[in-house]
Amino acid sequence: MRLDHEFTVPAGVEDVWKAVIDPEYVAPCMPGATVTKVEGDTFSGTVKVKLGPISLLYKGTGEFLEKDEAAKKVVIKAAGKDARGAGTASATVTLTLTERDGGTHGAVATELSVTGKPAQFGRGLISEVGGKILDQFAERLAEKLGTPEPAEEEPEPERPQLRSVPPIPEAEAIDLVEIAGGSMAKRLRPVLAAGAAMVAFLLIRKLLRR
Repeated sequence: MRLDHEFTVPAGVEDVWKAVIDPEYVAPCMPGATVTKVEGDTFSGTVKVKLGPISLLYKGTGEFLEKDEAAKKVVIKAAGKDARGAGTASATVTLTLTERDGGTHGAVATELSVTGKPAQFGRGLISEVGGKILDQFAERLAEKLGTPEPAEEEPEPERPQLRSVPPIPEAEAIDLVEIAGGSMAKRLRPVLAAGAAMVAFLLIRKLLRR
């Protein structure tokens, strides 16, 4: 499915450009995301997602397919799989930045493929949730860009092309039910009811065996 979103950041387009092509810098701004390794234009990491009581952990990789600095356009291909085998997700994301009213406007076009539990919510709800996630991303990015970096007393040594990201606190899972609100809650009600019934059945069976 194709999804189109947009966001604005009250920062210069050059600053935003430098941020979005640096996975280590920009990943903490994306709810639920953590980058674990960067190797040239490829990177790997995790995304934590909650669907009510259901927790999913996607582990995957991404790659910058295009970095057009003149056009301020970047294309990223990413794919991940839930650690418990509950589904997969893959996407090709095209982000184009333009200067607007002293800030930066970002247009995001996503070709998305999802299997497993999240796929049951359909294109409309996935698009709605995606838009709200991008809003949170833009807020975090604006806040981070507005925080000055500490001054360096001496130049850092040149980084090797292959490196592991220093240990950092894991990102908190992004709760899709909380973000989507009532629209998702209505669709989840039958799923959650079935899950609760299953848990009750297992508990009763365990007690009877005693």
